[in-house]
Order: sequence, then C-alpha cells, then structure tokens
Amino acid sequence: MSARKILVVEDNPINMQLMQAILSRCGHVVLQAEDAQAGLDLARRERPALIFMDIQLPGMDGLAATRLLKDDPDTRAIPVVAVTAFAMKGDRERILAAGCDDYLSKPVSYRDVLEMAARLMG
Repeated sequence: MSARKILVVEDNPINMQLMQAILSRCGHVVLQAEDAQAGLDLARRERPALIFMDIQLPGMDGLAATRLLKDDPDTRAIPVVAVTAFAMKGDRERILAAGCDDYLSKPVSYRDVLEMAARLMG
C-alpha cells in the first residue's frame, strides 16, 4: 500500500501517539487534530485519503463532524472510520447512520487499523 495522507482526530494524546505510530510505520503521512473543528479544517484543506474520527471529542462530537464532512461535496467521498470506546448494542447502527463508513472499537489493534486502512483506501 503506497503512502497516503491520513487524518486522525483524537483528543487523547496516548491514543493519538498509538495511531501515529501504527500509520507512520507503514509510510503514511499522519495529519493530527485534537478536536472536531480542527479536524474539519484539516480535512477541507488537505483532503486526506482516510479519516479516523474519535467519537467523544470536546465541543462538537465526532458524529456531528462526520455529518458535516459527508454533507460537503468537497469532503463527502473521504472514508471516515469512527474510533470509539462505545461497543453497545445499537451503536454500530447509530455510527453508520451518521455517515461513518465503518468503526473500530478502542483499544485499537495494530492489525485492525492497518486492515481497515487498506480496505477503505483500496
């Protein structure tokens, strides 16, 4: 898989470091945002190949940010993966209904992140 720009929107520094380590080890350029608004701005400016979006963010949550990305013709086609500690019945449906292309449960695994990236970036 060739190097691509991947945006990670995550407010927890340890989770951000983990995602950075996994993705950069495979040669990807990792764009980082600590909140939804910064993530929206980066997505619109950089047009990443993929976005990993934490759901529980300060201010606007990740599902609201995803809805805005999917409503914008310029960012609509970017796959968004929800990264969430939620794993309750009904959460998958709620996440997909918000426009996310898929989701990963926390804590994420190296293999799951890379398989998800490979699948959604083709």
